[in-house]
Order: sequence, then structure tokens, then C-alpha cells
Amino acid sequence: MTDTAKQRHAWVDVAKGLSIILVVMMHSTYGVGEATERVGFMHYVLGFATPFRMPEFFLVSGLFLSAVITRPWRNFTDRRVVHYLYFYALWAVILIAFKHLIVERDPGGTLALMASVIYEPYSILWFIYALAVYGLIAKVLHQLRVPHVAVLIVAAAASIAPVATPVSIVNYVAEYFVYFYAGYALAPAIFKLAEWIKAHPALAIAGLAAWALANGALVFSPGHSVTFGTVTSGVAHIPGANFVMAMAGATAICSASVLLARLATMDWLRWVGAHSIVIYLSFVIPMGSFRTVLLRLVPDIDAGIASLACLIVAVVCPLILYWIISRIGFGKFLFERPAWAHLPGAPGSRWGTPRPAPVPAE
Repeated sequence: MTDTAKQRHAWVDVAKGLSIILVVMMHSTYGVGEATERVGFMHYVLGFATPFRMPEFFLVSGLFLSAVITRPWRNFTDRRVVHYLYFYALWAVILIAFKHLIVERDPGGTLALMASVIYEPYSILWFIYALAVYGLIAKVLHQLRVPHVAVLIVAAAASIAPVATPVSIVNYVAEYFVYFYAGYALAPAIFKLAEWIKAHPALAIAGLAAWALANGALVFSPGHSVTFGTVTSGVAHIPGANFVMAMAGATAICSASVLLARLATMDWLRWVGAHSIVIYLSFVIPMGSFRTVLLRLVPDIDAGIASLACLIVAVVCPLILYWIISRIGFGKFLFERPAWAHLPGAPGSRWGTPRPAPVPAE
């Protein structure tokens, strides 16, 4: 994008920043809850965000798909499939080796897991695997000229339906592909909404307040459940309720991001969003390590405070690692795809055109 376009869409990075915080918050909160078997205030914050936490991530991930979907298959596959699979494979090996080989000292289990990650998305990295699959599906649908409306209807029905198969990626496609595709298909409308919000901030704030009250009321309506390991909304049993709340919540987060992007005090959040791939890939190790040490040193600590502390550490430590790597120049392959990991002939390939300057991963 041009500098003007980047400034105009700065809110997208803010939305990515909010997205990574929400993702890490879930793992931090549930991790502390399961370790202590206690519920803290962060469980209720997480409960509020549960309907839209992952849908918002996938919707934002699809916003700029139209910029690459018309490219030749080789270039598209390199940018939207190989790109994600590189980081998935690299970090799956790192995380599996750390947890199962170094911590648990289970060589047999380590090898079995490394073999299974080819067809069974590993742990928290499933969303990177899913992005590669979603991009491939969207490209095929584009080549077949399937109307956006038809795709959205079928994908929404699959998301609402209780799809549960032995193959995890099939379940992830059924549940979340609709949001990724909505980001792609509805991008023009979403960007128009962003421009309207910039021109009418007071009305936007009023609308967000109304949404927040409605979302909270629905999540914590009679029948909801908050335990140390799960949060279930009171309307989860109503077919389509979660889907409607997810779309409303994802739209609300995008709207809030437009407003936040106008504040100089939120530049840090925009920077975090622009470098969100760094946190997505590497937050697990510092989060888990800090949680273990914290709970051993302060076993009676409030679960909410412990969850918040783990969240902060899990977000900050990867950024410190990224800063160190940037200063010493070694280790960039952890967060930037090297030339050898591009398809031959694709932009950035060792055997293709000169590699462009690195940009934040989408």
C-alpha cells in the first residue's frame, strides 16, 4: 500500500493488536484457571470477548485478500499458503521440542507429534494452518467464479451447524471460514463503515456502548457458565445466536479500532498489531514458563491477577525477543520468511525476482 493508504487503514493494525491480546488473554486465563482450579475476574473479561475473539481475527485476516487473490497461482500460493505453512512448520517443531522433548523428556512422543502436525494442526498454531487452508479455498472459489453471496450463505450454515468430525481442520473450516471470507467479500463495506465512523465518532461511540451492553447481557444471560477451564454464554444453545454475536462483535472491534487509531496514545497498540505475528508465534513459551514460576512462588495469588500478569508477560517477551533479533541480526528467520522458503520464481524467491523489503505478515 502507499503511505496514504497505510495511514487510512491504520485501524487495521489496531484491530490486529486487539486480536492478539484477546487470543493471548484466553490462553493466559484458562492456563491459570486449570493450574489453580480457580476462577478470576479475567474469566469474565474473557467471557465477554468469547463470541467474537476468533471471528474478529479471521475477519481482519481476510480484509486484504482481494489484493492478492487475482495473482497467478504460483504467486498467490507462495504469499497465502506457503507463507503461513513455513511459520507453522517452523514453530510447531520449536514448540513441540521445547514442551515434549526438553520439558517432558519424551522423545517418542515428540517424534509422533512432529509427524502428526502435517495433518493435525498443532495446539495454538492451528489458526496459522487454518489461514493457509482458508486462502486456498478462497482462491479455488474465485477461480470457479462462485458468487460471494452463495459462499457466505453456505459458510454461515456450516458455522451454525454442529459440525464435529475426527479431522480438526474440517471442523475449523466449518466453524470459522465464514468470517475469513466475510472479511474478503465485505471488505469494501467494512472500509466504508470505517470512513463513516471517522466522520461520525459520537454516533459510533453510542453504537459501541449499545453493543457492549447487549453483548454482555447475552453472554451472561441465565444459563451461562463460567468455570476455570471454559466459559459458555447463556444463549449458546440457541442456533445461530453465536454466529450473530460473532459478526456483531467483529464489526464492533473494527469500529472501536477506527476510533482508537485516531489517538496518539494508542500508537503502541498499532505497533503491536503490525508485529502481531511475532506474538502469535512465540507467546506460549514465556507465558507457560512465567505461569509455572509465579504459581510456585505465590501459590495463593488471585487467579485474575495471575492471569493478567501472564498476559502481559506473554505479549511483552516476544517483542523483546524481536527487538534483540533486530539489533543483532541473527534469528530473523523466526519471524521473516527467508528467500529459500519461497516458491521458485515467486517474488522474494532466491531463484526469482529480487526480494522486496520485509513487511509485517498479514
